[in-house]
Amino acid sequence: MKKFLLTLFLGFSALLQAQNSVSGKVTDNQNNPLPGVAIYLAELHKGTTTDANGIYRFDNLPNRNFRIAFTYVGFQTVNQLLEKIGKGTVLNIQMEEAVLEMDEVIVSTPFNKLQSQNVMKVEHESIKTLQQKGTATLIEGLATIPGVSQISTGTSIGKPVIRGLSGNRVLVYSQGVRIENQQFGDEHGLGLNDAGVESVEVIKGPASLLYGSDAMGGVLYFNPEKFADAHTIKANFNQRYFSNTLGSNASLGVKGSTDNWKFLTRGTYNTHSDYKIADGDRVTNTRYNETDFKTGIGYNNTKFSTVFRYNYNKLDLGIPEEGFAEQTHSKSPQFPKQGVTNHLLSLNNVVYLGTSKLDLDLGYISNNRKEFEESNDPSLDMLLNTFNYNAKYHLPKMGQFETIVGVQGMHQTNKNSGDEYLIPDATTNDFGAFATVNYEWKSNVLQAGLRFDNRHINSLAHEADGHEHDDHDDHDHDHDEEDHDHDHDHEHHGGDFDALNRSFNSVNASLGYKTNLSEAIVLRANVASGFRAPNLAELTSNGVHHGTNRYEVGNSALKNEQNLQTDLNLEYKNSHFEFFVNGFYNHINNYIYTSPTGEMLDDNYVFEYIQDNAKLYGGEVGLHIHPHPLDWLHFETSFETVTGKKDNGDYLPLIPANNWNNTIRTEFTIKNWLREGFASFNVSSTFNQNKVSGFETASDAYTLVNLGLGGTIQLRKLTFGLSLNANNLFDKQYIAHLSRLKNDGIPNIGRNVVLGLNFNL
Repeated sequence: MKKFLLTLFLGFSALLQAQNSVSGKVTDNQNNPLPGVAIYLAELHKGTTTDANGIYRFDNLPNRNFRIAFTYVGFQTVNQLLEKIGKGTVLNIQMEEAVLEMDEVIVSTPFNKLQSQNVMKVEHESIKTLQQKGTATLIEGLATIPGVSQISTGTSIGKPVIRGLSGNRVLVYSQGVRIENQQFGDEHGLGLNDAGVESVEVIKGPASLLYGSDAMGGVLYFNPEKFADAHTIKANFNQRYFSNTLGSNASLGVKGSTDNWKFLTRGTYNTHSDYKIADGDRVTNTRYNETDFKTGIGYNNTKFSTVFRYNYNKLDLGIPEEGFAEQTHSKSPQFPKQGVTNHLLSLNNVVYLGTSKLDLDLGYISNNRKEFEESNDPSLDMLLNTFNYNAKYHLPKMGQFETIVGVQGMHQTNKNSGDEYLIPDATTNDFGAFATVNYEWKSNVLQAGLRFDNRHINSLAHEADGHEHDDHDDHDHDHDEEDHDHDHDHEHHGGDFDALNRSFNSVNASLGYKTNLSEAIVLRANVASGFRAPNLAELTSNGVHHGTNRYEVGNSALKNEQNLQTDLNLEYKNSHFEFFVNGFYNHINNYIYTSPTGEMLDDNYVFEYIQDNAKLYGGEVGLHIHPHPLDWLHFETSFETVTGKKDNGDYLPLIPANNWNNTIRTEFTIKNWLREGFASFNVSSTFNQNKVSGFETASDAYTLVNLGLGGTIQLRKLTFGLSLNANNLFDKQYIAHLSRLKNDGIPNIGRNVVLGLNFNL
């Protein structure tokens, strides 16, 4: 049956005769053929692997320059520039052994270089590697990357923090499209499932030059699952079980490719009961259910490449408000609860224009967020629809100069249908234009860029009784409104908003330099500015925020946040030793935060949004030892720190505690039945955090121990992947500084044993 399906699928391209092609042989430095080398043309979303003789071949390729990547475990990645492919082009590759991590092609930066060639230091992690750590959610896995943390509400809601900045200061990209899901809210999570995601790239620092407003703190860039190699059909099923939450995550995917056509589809269901703390009690209503569906289809020929992807994600989750009340294994959320539905559609295109090319990415995101307080009639019903575009024109290469010019934009509407309003109905329009140049000579790279942005926000006036005005109505704040106190930990506004019509402009620049001080030492220095326009909550708030028991008043006169960050990265690497140190200093003008006025409304102290200059500084340092001749043994250690202060010396809120992370990892093979085996022992020490803002409480230090074991098992004709993890092995009771349940004294999750199975069908 499988052979029949493959033959049928390949028949679709039977009429497409091979034109330009590239083929060759991949060998090691002893000229021995290397079978199973993964070869990928990122622009065409096209891949293949070498056969038993190290031979590979691509057909139906455009006649232009391409970067072609060769990756193989235990060897240095090759990212070869192939110029003007013709009929019968031959490219033979000799790969050098490398016992440390493979070099990766970085997609989130404009020139798609290998990380070793990149001006910016970008952290790259495969989702497979993050899952091997046994984390329950995607955001938990991200928080294991140095410099990345999370603001959590139980196990279901996690917001990314990059070097102390979070919320609208961190931009998230998926399928080449910026994710917009009301990320200003404390209880508005990442909204992505790790199924169908290949890897993540983390830009730690202002990336406004590439992405515009909201990227001043950094970017999380998720690369979607790759299509199957040409002329293959593959199916995959994986299942994970979680002891603590009695949880299950099941995912099934199918994909196939010809020379020109490719498709994939994947469905995932994720369900968890209330999580259990160290003493055995369960935190009531931290349960959640998630349904995720991803599909994609692509086509390429000698003139262009296009890929359409669609992601549907539905999340039903409880909002914990009672601490340790009813003890149950139920997976059905109680009231209050949230229902969040996301639709993400993306169209990624590359058009070849002689020696130049045009990248055009189009995206549409529909985010519907509902909150149910006492019944299935939503009290909060927010619909956010966003259309965005990103066009980049790659000019013909002139010597060692590579130049890209581009425009980006976004049209966004927010519509409320529930009784409560967090923010008013509004329309947001973005437009940006930029240019960036990359120049290489010998082992040096210099990159510079300049960008202009405009954001226009137009919101409607609204009264709590539901009477709406047009944009030109004058309207006084009414602070004597009814107090809708439902006594749970989430945002809530009185609902009175003035009309707003504001424009925000910003000009930003970046300059980066990378050089090899020696064969083993790489130095990177970057300076970049970034900005963030104030969000609707900061501009228009008028009501009670129950999460911190404050009455919040927005400020329609807020200015842009504008920052300037300097980064320094030094790396040393040889065959068995790797060391890195990253340092940064980030100065922010007009940093937006809340400050008490001394008044009280609705039995709550009034806080208003104001601005002050601020600074954040710190960095990460790490060491990886792979001693010779113990090629199977790895020791990795890293330390991360960040300090955030206002100009008056007060500390900024939501700054993660310092962390020291240590891992001993082994790799092994056992006869013919276990391949790619691994075992890991991890000790993560989080220091106390007493550098807190006025309304925060300090947090104690804690140390967690985690174990991992797994590999690929071969039992006769059955092959499957197996992983077993024990996180928080000694069932340590602790409260993370960035947990939103900290104010109620509720600890984080206790011991969690995770079993993972993966079958390639």
